[in-house]
Amino acid sequence: MFAPLKQSVKALRSNLGRTILTTLGIVIGIATVILVLSAGAGFRGLINSQVDALGSNTLFVETRVPPTTKNRNAGATQADTGRAGSSVAITSFKLSDLEAIMRLGNIKNAYGMVTGIGVASYRNTAKSIIYYGASASRFEIDKGTLNKGRFYLPSEDNSGAQVVVLGSKIAGDLFGADDPLKKLIRIGNLNFEVVGVYNPRGGIGGGGADTDSNIYMPLGTAQKKMLGIDYLLIGIVELVDVNGADATAEEIKTLLRRNHKITDPAKDDFFVMTQAEALGTFNTIFGGITALLIAIASISLVVGGVGIMNIMYVVVTERTSEIGLKKALGAKNSDILNEFLIESVLVTVLGGIIGIIFGAFLGWIVSLIATRSGLTWVFSVPPYAIAVGFGVSAVIGISFGVLPARSAARLDPIEALRYE
Repeated sequence: MFAPLKQSVKALRSNLGRTILTTLGIVIGIATVILVLSAGAGFRGLINSQVDALGSNTLFVETRVPPTTKNRNAGATQADTGRAGSSVAITSFKLSDLEAIMRLGNIKNAYGMVTGIGVASYRNTAKSIIYYGASASRFEIDKGTLNKGRFYLPSEDNSGAQVVVLGSKIAGDLFGADDPLKKLIRIGNLNFEVVGVYNPRGGIGGGGADTDSNIYMPLGTAQKKMLGIDYLLIGIVELVDVNGADATAEEIKTLLRRNHKITDPAKDDFFVMTQAEALGTFNTIFGGITALLIAIASISLVVGGVGIMNIMYVVVTERTSEIGLKKALGAKNSDILNEFLIESVLVTVLGGIIGIIFGAFLGWIVSLIATRSGLTWVFSVPPYAIAVGFGVSAVIGISFGVLPARSAARLDPIEALRYE
């Protein structure tokens, strides 16, 4: 076994340029697979951190346009709609619904939320922002912590006080090194006092924006003074027992159908989603995207494998006389087969190792970019990704190397020795 391995290494080193070019397709394909799997692990970590920040024992109630509802308000903006991205205003989800949900058995706490887009300014600095109006009970459920100041109070929520809590990034953008507390910022036509600043959260908020750029204000203030509405877009519900999430979700659906006078579930103007369902939906979507990217990368691997097979046929042709001499001196067909097969596997495994290293490096670059963008992103290369890299490399080496190796092993020694 060692003699064929030694011969294969010598053959590869004798034509280093050709060896490098032969492995290039494998390197690109394996690097792409490693990059996709590494980035996927980082993104899943980011989503899990977002779930932890919301609380793993929560579920969401969000307005939606019933499938039978026609677009009656094509000119509406996001602030006017019952759900982001919809052009029909769903106005039936009220604070009274959320209060009724709070009276169910497995509910510990809840808060309602609305959102809008505006421009926040302080002195000569202005920034486009997404602001959220949320009940003060949000801060009892949300896991975010403050860098300074305080959260707004239930009394401020009830009275429509013009106070805000800033994300860490927007606080830095507006105030720089100055202390934002008790300063006034302008959002739209109103002045708001800054009462608190979040620690960096490093997540993705509404519309794909950085959560550290968001601004939070009392729900009543956002509804009445900013948006001119009396309904909610989203309700976040905290559960006593997460194991009863599915049963509680059904109770909420029944309650809302009764309150909204809906007799046909197909006409629901809301949907209820547990954290498990949200993660399941994400994993399904992201799993499909990952599979698609890996399928694209596999094209490069197949191309690389065909290239290796062609080169091995060339190598067999170049070394025909050598093969004839070895067989004349007693080498068996299996010896010749093993030598060329080992050479093919060595090329692909070498390409796999380089591809794994290069793909991990690219994954590290992605993690640096994500971290500098304020996201909670942890770089990792899953062990199964490395196993896939090595396994695919070996399989390609065997699959595309066996035909040239068999061709070499079956050469007639006399004809081979006479080959010029």
